[in-house]
Amino acid sequence: MKQFNEEAYKIACYIRGWLNEYVPLFKSNSRHTVKSYAHTSASYIGFLENDKKIAPSLFSSKCFSRSLIEEWILWLKNKRNNSPETCNGRLASMRAFLKYLGDRDVSFLYLSQEASRIPRQKVLKRKITGMSKNAVRALMSIPDTSTGTGRRDLVLLIVMYNTAARIDEVLSMKIRHLHLETDKPNVTIIGKGGKIRTLYLLPKAVAHLKRYLKEFHSERQNPDSHVFYSRNTGIMGKMSPEAVNKQLKKYAASAHNVCEEVPLNLHAHQLRHAKASHWPEDGMNIVQISFLLGHSNLNTTMVYLDITTEQEAKALATLEDEDKKNIPKKWKSDMNSLAAYCGLTAIKK
Repeated sequence: MKQFNEEAYKIACYIRGWLNEYVPLFKSNSRHTVKSYAHTSASYIGFLENDKKIAPSLFSSKCFSRSLIEEWILWLKNKRNNSPETCNGRLASMRAFLKYLGDRDVSFLYLSQEASRIPRQKVLKRKITGMSKNAVRALMSIPDTSTGTGRRDLVLLIVMYNTAARIDEVLSMKIRHLHLETDKPNVTIIGKGGKIRTLYLLPKAVAHLKRYLKEFHSERQNPDSHVFYSRNTGIMGKMSPEAVNKQLKKYAASAHNVCEEVPLNLHAHQLRHAKASHWPEDGMNIVQISFLLGHSNLNTTMVYLDITTEQEAKALATLEDEDKKNIPKKWKSDMNSLAAYCGLTAIKK
């Protein structure tokens, strides 16, 4: 095996630090987002190794030139059949990594500057469609409240819709994040990048939460226990998004018989999308909605509200599939592979 140059070693170390330390701690507490960043890195390294025939011994900062990244975007679009939205998401992830790289080593700063000038893929504007208020009401009527599971699921649905928070944000909620005995009951949400926002709760949600806490948590509630916990791990282990989505699809199948506007392939994120689309109907402006959704950029909210529920469900289903892939956290022994050298799982050719 050829000896690796110092620059290759530095970049490989930064890739591992980016994925295993920086992204989970500072970029997002969502497993889906972390996996998305990991997939972007694996995809790009796979492109370099398989299509450009770059061996570990040839790995260098030149591998992150603007021309190569633009070629990779076209490769994603034409050979991997990725949508323009997916290509733009991958480009954003690459830019974030190169900014991280430049922040840690000034000699790589020019790479971030070059990548920032790469144009995004054109995305067609789409009219907003989604779950109507009637569809949401139909869905809420399905959980069997004569059972503990049904009562829990109804409260979960109400909180998800009331707050429009991301599924991981809702499932990460702990007792200490709830403030129900105040003039304006609210919940503290810890979002992407550890950003904190306060979301006020409507009386209906407060009433359901109080009954739920009394039933599912002891009188001496542990402030560090998860509000919606897993039966397998107890109050200190949160439910998984996969378990919630599996249950949602069961409820959607029954609700569809009551209201055809309920999508059969219902995904948790569609409740967030539904609430976001209903807020303008209630007279809320785009700036307020952007804050409530936890978007750091107003343009994100504008694009978000234009995405149809069907397209969003498809995108999230793809991301869910990626989540099932095993992303290694340790160095591989086969250092003749560029992906292994960078601590990544090689993508299929």
